[in-house]
Amino acid sequence: MKKITKKTYLDWYENMYFWRKFEDKLAQVYIKQKVRGFLHLYNGQEAILAGALHVMDLTKDKMITAYRNHVQPIGMGVDPKRVMAELYGKSTGTSQGLGGSMHIFSKEHRFYGGHGIVGGQIPLGAGLAFADKYFKRDAVTLTFMGDGAMRQGSLHETMNLAMLWKLPVVFCVENNGYAMGTSVERTSNHTELWKMGLAYDMPCKPIDGMNPETVAEALDEAIKRARKGDGPTFLEIRTYRYRGHSMSDAQHYRTKKEVADKQEEDPITYVKNVILDKKYATQTQLDEIDKRVKELVSECEKFAEDSPYPEKSLMYDAVYEQEDYPFLSHKL
Repeated sequence: MKKITKKTYLDWYENMYFWRKFEDKLAQVYIKQKVRGFLHLYNGQEAILAGALHVMDLTKDKMITAYRNHVQPIGMGVDPKRVMAELYGKSTGTSQGLGGSMHIFSKEHRFYGGHGIVGGQIPLGAGLAFADKYFKRDAVTLTFMGDGAMRQGSLHETMNLAMLWKLPVVFCVENNGYAMGTSVERTSNHTELWKMGLAYDMPCKPIDGMNPETVAEALDEAIKRARKGDGPTFLEIRTYRYRGHSMSDAQHYRTKKEVADKQEEDPITYVKNVILDKKYATQTQLDEIDKRVKELVSECEKFAEDSPYPEKSLMYDAVYEQEDYPFLSHKL
């Protein structure tokens, strides 16, 4: 595995703190109705992305996930201004404002969404891996999902084929404890989700998702295995989300104390403490990072605010390939 150094920790801190503040800003503008529809935030789960990016080869590896998908494309290299613009529904967004919160996408940076259907991305992730194996591209696809997706039949169908064909894919369930407002305990006869891999003789294990080092170590092993042609791995990455399932979630299913207790394990605080304990940086230097992050978030907000909405004709162009499509009742 690529060595974890002082620079790694400083990069982790700046990136994770930026992702958190970026989404905090989204929550603010959502209340002002500048971002519409659903909004699923990643607060608390940032260590997973940080650890994954450390061991991925961003020149060829791919990532696909569900609808909690705003910061992953940023980590993969997408301009955060374009991500925020997409959430605003503006023409400068990653999908020209037509996808919105749940459908961030960038083929250029090998980020394949952003999917609103629970578990819908799982077979697609295996499909991307199948293509890479078929064309001998030496790439690995990280396929992320929430714990609620464990109830989808497509997961099991995909796992079976992935093992049968030894696909270069890593399945990662981000187990934050709740599928919307329903706890894992209420939906599964066991809470050790990683054991689902045993049915397919797939290498599998649980890992601490609040620590980027443990995530990096487990994913490094899984990615190397996939790249060698030995097939998939299934990881249960145990994490916690500090905000509700979406912005409309009243969170009646958990107590404030539970959330407060889990915030003691905040992955950003953990990284910050390592930096200070090992004297990688002083508090003053971290304050400079904080200032830089907040300035970048403000730039993203201004870019989204100032960008134009897409022309209405674009919606038709994106849906209808045939210009004289017979069911169009009027010309634009």
